[in-house]
Amino acid sequence: MIEARHLTRQFGRTTAVSNVSFRIEDREVVGLLGPNGAGKTTIMRMLSGYLEPTTGSIEVGGESLGQNAYCIQRQLGYLPENLPVYPEMMVADYLDYAATIKGIERSERMRSVREALVATDMLEHALDNIGRLSRGQKQRVGVAQAILGRPHYLILDEPTNGLDPRQTEQMRELIQQLARRATIIVSTHIMQEVEAVCDRVLILNSGQLALDQPLAQLRNCRELLLHTDAGTANLEQCLSGLEGIESFSHSAGSDGLHWRLRLRAGTDCDQLAGEVSQCVLQAGARLYGLSPQQAHLEDIFREVIGDGH
Repeated sequence: MIEARHLTRQFGRTTAVSNVSFRIEDREVVGLLGPNGAGKTTIMRMLSGYLEPTTGSIEVGGESLGQNAYCIQRQLGYLPENLPVYPEMMVADYLDYAATIKGIERSERMRSVREALVATDMLEHALDNIGRLSRGQKQRVGVAQAILGRPHYLILDEPTNGLDPRQTEQMRELIQQLARRATIIVSTHIMQEVEAVCDRVLILNSGQLALDQPLAQLRNCRELLLHTDAGTANLEQCLSGLEGIESFSHSAGSDGLHWRLRLRAGTDCDQLAGEVSQCVLQAGARLYGLSPQQAHLEDIFREVIGDGH
């Protein structure tokens, strides 16, 4: 479990993060989103213990990060967006070096390095110099160092950066496997990545937490799309009387009327669909189609951060 309370971080007169609080449960995968400059990197650096908050506190596994940074960091894997690597080192040597820094026992290092190489599909490049690797391969080396020693907590900043579609799919599968035993924070600009692997979404905007919600709730039905023949005044009147409808609009087409019904928060989509069907029948209209419309994460993101980004 990771709990952040009232985190604020200032750089001189600039406030990068302002009064941010959240809680992440064990083995939960959380997407950290926001426009450039929203404070995502600052949050991740504070959570990893590499940057102290100006005010506020962080607990990891019930222990204060400020008082037990070294012990907690041994349980944590961190992939920064721009990982410093040593181009003259071989991949295996670099990972062995990273394992040593993490405090992994000598007797366990070889197994840990091999496990990380296999998980990231880099075993055949173990003896290659890092400087000769492609961008995507270097990114996988970064992920390999983050998962050394089976950490309980993982912070991954743009983990699919530079990966081709096949490697991206492999990374998704790896994150899902790691989530069986680790708590994971993923920061990315790619909404499909969040929808594919995350349980919950945190959206930052201008250093503040603008949204904290489970992905399943965000995917809830928000609109019903209704297709009928020529409308009647009775149908419009009936729809206006349904408690679960916040607003509606319609447009005429060559194949009839297309209605967009906006649902009130907390409305049961299936129940309302039955009520809408009854309205159509009572109004003497023909029902050609009725389907739920789920919100897309990209649309929610734009709503939260506004049109200025």
